[in-house]
Amino acid sequence: MEEDMKLATVEDTVEYHLFLIPDESRDPEKHKEILQKYIERIMTQFAPILVSYIWQNQPFNLKYKPGKGGVPAHLYGVTKFGDNIEDEWFIVYIIKQITKEFPELIARIEDNDGEFLLIEAADFLPKWLDPDNSANRVFFHQGELCIIPAPRKPDAESWLPTTPPTIPQALNIISAHPEKVLASELIRAAVNRRIIGYPEKVQASLHRAHCFLPAGIVAVLKQQPRLVAAAVQAFYLRDPIDLRACRIFKTFVPETRIMTLAHGFEILCSKCSPHFSDSKKSLVSDSPLWASFLESLKKNNYFKELIEGSSQYQERLEMAKNYFQLSVNRPESSLAISPGEEILTILQTIPFDIEELKKEEANLHPEDDDRWLDLSPDQLDQLLQEATGQKESQPISKNKEQDYDLTQVSESMKAFISKVSTHKGAELPQEHSEAPITFDADSFLNYFDKILGPRPHESDSDDLDEEDFECLDSDDDVDLETQESGEEASLKGTLDNLKSYMAQMDQELAHTNIGKSFTTQKQVEPPSQTASNNSDEEDSGAGQSVMEPVDIDLNLVSNILESYSSQAGLAGPASNLLQSMGVRLPDNADHRAISKPGQE
Repeated sequence: MEEDMKLATVEDTVEYHLFLIPDESRDPEKHKEILQKYIERIMTQFAPILVSYIWQNQPFNLKYKPGKGGVPAHLYGVTKFGDNIEDEWFIVYIIKQITKEFPELIARIEDNDGEFLLIEAADFLPKWLDPDNSANRVFFHQGELCIIPAPRKPDAESWLPTTPPTIPQALNIISAHPEKVLASELIRAAVNRRIIGYPEKVQASLHRAHCFLPAGIVAVLKQQPRLVAAAVQAFYLRDPIDLRACRIFKTFVPETRIMTLAHGFEILCSKCSPHFSDSKKSLVSDSPLWASFLESLKKNNYFKELIEGSSQYQERLEMAKNYFQLSVNRPESSLAISPGEEILTILQTIPFDIEELKKEEANLHPEDDDRWLDLSPDQLDQLLQEATGQKESQPISKNKEQDYDLTQVSESMKAFISKVSTHKGAELPQEHSEAPITFDADSFLNYFDKILGPRPHESDSDDLDEEDFECLDSDDDVDLETQESGEEASLKGTLDNLKSYMAQMDQELAHTNIGKSFTTQKQVEPPSQTASNNSDEEDSGAGQSVMEPVDIDLNLVSNILESYSSQAGLAGPASNLLQSMGVRLPDNADHRAISKPGQE
């Protein structure tokens, strides 16, 4: 992506861009005016779900960004979401809905990790798509996720650039071919899984608790509930200097406490002077956009049927003013008011009666249940699986534990080992229903070339026509056959030498501790067969120890079971590897240590 669209900080930040579909008939001089009207329309239409939302750090916001470096003028926003990842996914939902409500807009979104939407759907991405070529390919359009594909061949699709597209190219491609750039159903499902349930999910994420607070904080939170996030963060990130302000509680007197966190608010206020610059105290009503914004709210039934001037109407009006100040008419960072200054402003301008607040204490909503904090390990695993979109594996019944086939373990491991691994990782074996069996003869021969070395130079039959073959005399044929037979004999001799070398190595290792640590096939043969083999060895009179082949499957399964047992029910390499291959072992009912044959 172009330089001006890169993230400027290393904090947990999400950036979002909204572009208009290219239109040659649009007057370039009115482009800024058109985009600014879209800000008002968007923020007004989504005000009902954005006004009451409590952000961890910064709210969703939009502003006009002029064109620069090949990137056309567009709407731009940036939000620092801190530790609350749900703020980021709520913004994804908002961006998706904006493109659905305004189909003439195309949006893209990224964070410090880059294309985090692709990271979420990493299990379903096409193999050609990687971080090196994903720039300017992922967008939202008409409420759907779009990925601009790369051409399979240089001249296959003329409308697709061979290199990652620029922003203008991407906008033209999406507007001209919306069906062809639609992301696959699996990719869209993976992203939609993270934003399913919004906007109702916002209320479900709130938790109500009772605590004693100074009356001043109660008055502040009634006006600006979102300030609780800043107070919690200030207390969470406190240092010894911050705690000095909590020794005397200069701003919030402890004697005025009522039932409704005081340390965080005191820390915020201690970081600013009570006589901070009046230049920052700008009234919302002074903004030229406020009148039209308020009128749009009324048209969108924001105030519902509340009587103008009533307490509930005034409460929603104050929330709308705060939302307008933070998201629509957001000042530059140098003029932005800090949370501490905002708290002091509310305390100076809004009177409150302690006795009235104490009366409200008797009518508080009941606290939410805390039993969700006491989840069992199984319930916690289920919640984590639901959050990551994984299906919970069915537990194996006790009746099936006795009939559990351990060959699943060995066969799955063999399939895993046979897969190709590169610096990007190893491919996990797929289900038989997902991957039909195919055989590529050319690839098979190429693998032999890599193992055994390059084959002798051969003439390319594609370069010879029938007349060329007729010109070959019999002497050349004889020489060629002699050369090939000599090379085959040399190759056979090399393989025989390699087998002899491996046999000698096995013979030496057989009498060491390494050789004794493996289970051989002789150790697990029936007694009658073992006695027969012993008599044959005595009759042979060889006088030498016979090499018993190692039982690879048994050693593999026993080692995995030993590793699985040592995990004691916790996550570990054995269970993680087996679960990734779709194999789930039954619970270990016998908690005794697993020993290999010959070690008991």
